[in-house]
This record gives sequence, C-alpha cells and structure tokens, in this order.
Amino acid sequence: MTQRLIMHIDMNAFFAAVEQQSNPALRGQPVAVVGSKQRTIILTGSYEARRFGVKTGMTLYEARQACSQLRLVVANNRLYTHVSSGIIQIFRDYTPLVEVFSIDEAFLDIAGSLKLYGGVQRIAYLIKSRIKVRFGITCSVGIAPNKLLAKLASEMQKPDGLTIIAADRMAEVLEDLLIGELCGIGRKTERKLNQLGIVTCGQLGRFPVSVLKAHFGIVGKRLALMGQGVDSSPVVPEERQPEIKTVGHSMTLKRDVHERAEIARFLLQLSEMVGRRARRYGVTGRTVTLTVRYADFSTFSKQQVQAGEISLSEQIYCAALKILDSLLLTHPVRLLGVRLSNLQHRERQLLLLPEERRRQQLSAALDQVNDRYGEFTLMSGNLLRVKGKGSHVISPAWRPEGIRNVGVQ
Repeated sequence: MTQRLIMHIDMNAFFAAVEQQSNPALRGQPVAVVGSKQRTIILTGSYEARRFGVKTGMTLYEARQACSQLRLVVANNRLYTHVSSGIIQIFRDYTPLVEVFSIDEAFLDIAGSLKLYGGVQRIAYLIKSRIKVRFGITCSVGIAPNKLLAKLASEMQKPDGLTIIAADRMAEVLEDLLIGELCGIGRKTERKLNQLGIVTCGQLGRFPVSVLKAHFGIVGKRLALMGQGVDSSPVVPEERQPEIKTVGHSMTLKRDVHERAEIARFLLQLSEMVGRRARRYGVTGRTVTLTVRYADFSTFSKQQVQAGEISLSEQIYCAALKILDSLLLTHPVRLLGVRLSNLQHRERQLLLLPEERRRQQLSAALDQVNDRYGEFTLMSGNLLRVKGKGSHVISPAWRPEGIRNVGVQ
C-alpha cells in the first residue's frame, strides 16, 4: 500500500482576494465581503481589513467600528464558484485524488505524483504559481502524512505560505500546540477538555483513553488519536463520496418578511434550486421539508410525505406551499429552507403522459442553460418579482460538482 502524502491548500482571504483582483480600485484597500449591505455578517475580510481587527462573523456595525474606511462588497458567488472550479482543475492536473473541502480549500493526496513532478515542494510551488498567474490570488499550502496535520500545517504560514510537517516532527509540533488549533475540536469540546486539565495536544495524546471515553463516548478514542497526530481518513474524490440523503437549500432574507405572497415567491426560488440539483443527479424524493426561522431566531421545521417520488421544481414548490398554508406564522420570517429527502437514486424513466413529458423536457432545457451560464439565467416569471433573490451567502457545503453543488444565489 502506498503511503499517503497529503497536501492541504487553503486560498487566502478568498472572496476578498477575488474581488480585489477583479477590481483594481480595491487592491491594497481594507475590503470586506458581505451577503448584502442591508443585513448580514462579514463573510471574509482582506488582509488589509484584518489588520484593523475585522473578522469573519462580525456584524456590519462591529466591522465599521473596527475600521471606519472599510470597503464593503456584496458577494458575487457566480465569480467565486467560477474561480474555485478553475483552481480545482489545476489541482487535478497533479493528482486524481482531490477532495474539495469547501469553496476555498481542498485536500490532495500527492504520494503517487512525486516522481512525475520532481518532489513535494516542486508540486506545491507549481500549483501556487499557476493559481497566481491565472487568477492573481495566493494560497497557503500544508503538507503532512495525513489530513489532520496537513490542515494544521496550512494554517501556520499565512498568507502565501508553505509548511511541511514530516513524520519525524509530529510529536515536536504537537507537544505544546493548543488543542483548539486542531480541525475537529470545536469550542465546546475544547472547554470540556480544558476542564479535564487538557490544554495542549501533547497532553491530549497522553491522557488515558478510558477517561476520555467516559466523558466523550466513542469520540474519546478519536480525540486521543488526534492528540497524537494520527488520522487514517483517506482523501475521497467526489466520485467516491457516499450517496447523499437529502437535497436542500436555505436562504437568509435581506429583510424580515411577513406577507404570504412574498414568502411564496422565495419558496419558488428555493424549490427551483433544489429541484435542479435533484434532476442533475438523477434523484427523486418522497418527503419535502419546510424550515422557517423567525426574526427572533426561533426556528422550526415541518415536513410532508408525497404520494409519489418527485424531482420537478413545480412539484417541490407545491408541496412547500401546502406546508406553508398549514402554518400560522406568528412573527416576520428571517430565513426559509426547503429540503427533499427519502431519496431514490435511479435512471430517468420515460414518462407516459404527454403533459408530464413536456414538463420534464422543459425542466431539462432550463437546467442545461443554467448549468452552462449560471443559476437563474433562465427562470420562472414569478422569480422576476423576487427582488435581490434572498441571501448572497454561499453555502459552506458548496462543491464544483456532485449533489453538494449549491450553485450561486
């Protein structure tokens, strides 16, 4: 079995960097990318903005307090997905083992490519150079024997860094490293570990596994291995990803909405997006779920099982609308979500009824145009009345291909 050699590539301030490259007036300026200028949080800030303390997740008020000269740019997700897809194609020139972790980062297993390209550092510099030349942006690269440490390494030198953690340096690197630095240990887990007297990865790796299991269940053993820098998970390309269980999308609205007609138009948009992805990958579903979040952030979901399997946007929309009609909305709505589940993966079947065939052919034609030119290039006339089309925040689950491709909003 070939030993793994994992490269984690993380684009530096990706959204902001793409905006600065596409608009020379923004270069060198403190820039923050937001979902909208009316209501949202900071998605990312340029390194110029970060020097003032602007951070991802800040409200617009907080960000402006930190940096009065901050330049706000509304997210252009079509541009980001285009650039990300091009970058991923560069990765695949060096290895077929590419796992897209998010829109701006990926894992590559380059163990089988070393002889072809002259070593690990040369591969890293070739990739960095090609991204810089083609897109004008930088990335940080981490290289290690496994994904856990490669991810850690890519965080060590930013921006435009290259860090290698060799197998014989693992213990040294981890000994005094704070446990919160490891991908997979969130704040809640970190606090619990701190309560046990575990602050560093070295301490975590030496801590009795039995005690960790008593506090964290089966996750306890995994935590102990993480503290030792052990990670056996392979790089999984898109074609080897397990079959998905649901297809869904949600959006935070630019303003709170209480009128049913306006809510219905947003549901139509969401249904179009969910239906298109379901059809693209040949899945149908029996259950439609509607999620509603009120202005006070209270959230609930309600689902409805359909008489048969569906995938057409119109069918999903009708089901979502029925659920909406069954609800008594007590507050203005901040967020909406539509999800199709109980999926069946099957080849497309020929429909017998002419009207069904016509709808399927129309949907297929719209899908082809939107796949080529971007989400909502062609759309239902009702969507033209949806001003702004909801949120501009791209889903963290975005993938350039596969059912996880949420496209752009």
